[in-house]
Amino acid sequence: MNEVTRIINAIEQGDPHAAEKLLPLVYEELRALAAQKMAQEKPGQTLQATALVHEAYLRLVGSEGRGWNSKGHFLKTAAEAMRRILVENARRKRRLKRGGDQYRIDMDEAILVVEEPSEDIVALDEALRRLAEEEPSIADLVKLRYFAGLTVEQAAGFLDISRRAATRHWTFARAWLYKQITKDQTQDSG
Repeated sequence: MNEVTRIINAIEQGDPHAAEKLLPLVYEELRALAAQKMAQEKPGQTLQATALVHEAYLRLVGSEGRGWNSKGHFLKTAAEAMRRILVENARRKRRLKRGGDQYRIDMDEAILVVEEPSEDIVALDEALRRLAEEEPSIADLVKLRYFAGLTVEQAAGFLDISRRAATRHWTFARAWLYKQITKDQTQDSG
């Protein structure tokens, strides 16, 4: 049993000090995943990779529950947490852009900051939810590839499927998601 799995088991057993031992062991991998995700975001993103790692980690060892059985399972859960954070951030920005959370300020006190919310990630999240209803294992592959930045081979290993199956699923998922997102955009503009 490797060190990460041992610490995950200790967290499961309720050891209050185990969670603080886990972060140093997985931090670099989580940071690389977060940096990759942030690089895919539109310019002007205010959320930084370090903040994304810390928020995801707090959610993972906090109230979202645990139940990880391996390092791969932990990383898959971390990728899902990062996805949720990015989607929540994009939705918050979209809500603000549409006039939510308005209040009056004096122009002398105003500092103008222009941010472009990531509409793409919200559209992807909505399409990904529909895919998960029909094909949960393929949706898991997309989360690992897109949100965790894993290669086809790495994702196949985590999902315990062959590389060929992962490649087929990835090809299917990309086409399916593209069709769903473009259909949604056409409906929104029409």
